[in-house]
Amino acid sequence: MSSFLHLFVLLPLVGFIISLLIPKKQESLISWIVFGVVGLHFIGSLVFFVIWLLNGHPTLNLPDIALYRTDNYVFLVDFYFDKISAVYLFVGGFLTFLVTIYSRRYLHREEGYKRFFNAMMLFYFGYNITIFAGNFETLFIGWEILGVCSFLLIAFYRDRYLPVKNAYKVFSVYRIGDVGLILAMWASHHLWRENITFSKLNDQSLVHEHLSSHSMIGVFISLAILIAAAAKSAQLPFSSWLPRAMEGPTPSSAIFYGSLSVHVGVFLLLRTFPFWENQISVRILIVVLGLLTSAVATLTARVQSTIKSQIAYSSVAQIGLIFVEVSIGFEKLALFHFAGNAFLRTYQLLVSPSSVSYLIREQFYNFIPRKQTIENSFPRKIRNTFYMLSVKEWNLDSFMNRILWTPLNEAGKMLDFLTTKRLLIFFIPAYIIGVVVLDAHITLPYELHEYVPTIFALVGLISVLKAFSERKNVLMSWMMIIMNHFWLVLAISFNEKFTHNQVYLYLSGVVFAGIVGYLCIRRLKLLEGAYDLNQFYGHAYEHPKIAFVFLLSCLGLTGFPITPTFIGEDVIFTHIHEDQAGLAFFTSLSFIISGIALIRIFSRVFLGPHIKTNHETAYRSS
Repeated sequence: MSSFLHLFVLLPLVGFIISLLIPKKQESLISWIVFGVVGLHFIGSLVFFVIWLLNGHPTLNLPDIALYRTDNYVFLVDFYFDKISAVYLFVGGFLTFLVTIYSRRYLHREEGYKRFFNAMMLFYFGYNITIFAGNFETLFIGWEILGVCSFLLIAFYRDRYLPVKNAYKVFSVYRIGDVGLILAMWASHHLWRENITFSKLNDQSLVHEHLSSHSMIGVFISLAILIAAAAKSAQLPFSSWLPRAMEGPTPSSAIFYGSLSVHVGVFLLLRTFPFWENQISVRILIVVLGLLTSAVATLTARVQSTIKSQIAYSSVAQIGLIFVEVSIGFEKLALFHFAGNAFLRTYQLLVSPSSVSYLIREQFYNFIPRKQTIENSFPRKIRNTFYMLSVKEWNLDSFMNRILWTPLNEAGKMLDFLTTKRLLIFFIPAYIIGVVVLDAHITLPYELHEYVPTIFALVGLISVLKAFSERKNVLMSWMMIIMNHFWLVLAISFNEKFTHNQVYLYLSGVVFAGIVGYLCIRRLKLLEGAYDLNQFYGHAYEHPKIAFVFLLSCLGLTGFPITPTFIGEDVIFTHIHEDQAGLAFFTSLSFIISGIALIRIFSRVFLGPHIKTNHETAYRSS
């Protein structure tokens, strides 16, 4: 029975690969392949669900698959199935099948018809990995796939300004959630001294034994999990990304931000509940966060001028209540609430185009304003204050810019003195000296050796900050990101014994993706002439193959699970000690900013309105 879980994961992957090979002009064949795969998956899940219930709904845990193993470390892919997975499997299968049927007609003759169904199948593959994940490492694979699919679907109308800009914003917030999950994995390695599985987390005696002597690490892991869940499920202060994500097609808005992807944060809390259920402070924090989000999102939803934004904030409000239910311990109620909210929001979003036309007609002929509303009972000043705050969406966008992106941009601008010549003069020799000292086993003074890893990680962070803020030289930005990876490897090598095999594992993906991306940049410059990062160029319109290869190169450098670098990132964190918060912070921040900088390069060079005036240019606002 457990072997069927492998089939549920592999079937969407097979459908994705087949859909990639079909020419984009064959709409009917593409849609039938996707329809058949998703339909077969849904029917199979129903049969499996019935058999599982008749057998007494046992908890299933498949044998681990070791992707990488050393004497002190092993990267395991583990699959797990229980009632939480069962609910998410049923809801996900039904809604994906429904949206697939809807999309076949809705997107007919759309330029990106094939791109949409490719991204849909990749999303469904990542979703299944996530809900069947038996440990953090496996869950992180699906988590990363969902993030990239979000970017691709929000930027579906890639010749328009706003969809591309908002896709970049959403991906930036997702990277914060990614690092929350990475830090939770890092701390859990030190807490458990193994790749802890979710099945072991259900052993209360084991959890209590470890947390009784490491309570602060337990709180840190719980907070990292909460940050990841809040970013993924659009809870405060990350709520403003969800309405921006509605720039994509209506079917992707329904399946992603109305039903499935936006509830993955809830899934993470449900899956890790046995770990933090005895941490009262964390539970109180989740309740407060959920209630605040629900209140703010409800008020904001009531003043939205677009139907999709109104649905988005209404969904955020309900997810806030689901966070409260999970924290209180009402697991079954939370699962029921998730299913109801997912079905309702999917329905609302799919009928939203028709509803708009109905409401316009109703407004002209039959609209009668309500004589009394709940707001009329408030004093005028309070009513006006809440109204203005809600119209401005409680300034959440400006708040995120002020505390996150503005400081990063300012820090990057301080590095404008780093020209290519100065980098060659200072950075390259310094790196070579570090490698020589490491290979020659030269013993450094203890006081210096203790800080060398953190200093090198800081240099790597400076490199990626320069790449993030670079506006002129695309090639320089690309090389600085590659340099960041080399500095991180050097930092960890000084920190702890980092074997040559582990170095090769990590850098093999970096070097390969870096070379391919470099060749793409050079090739595009040869074909199109000079370009920079100050505006969108839209070169994917004329050079889709180069755009696709360059996107794969960007994903390779971000540690997406298509290169060994994905495993290498986890290996790096296992060599950071639990008392080295600075080193862990600089390393994780490097991963955040490098991913954002890479997607920014791709967006600026290949997406957005085409730079050439002989092509039709979409309006700035969509």
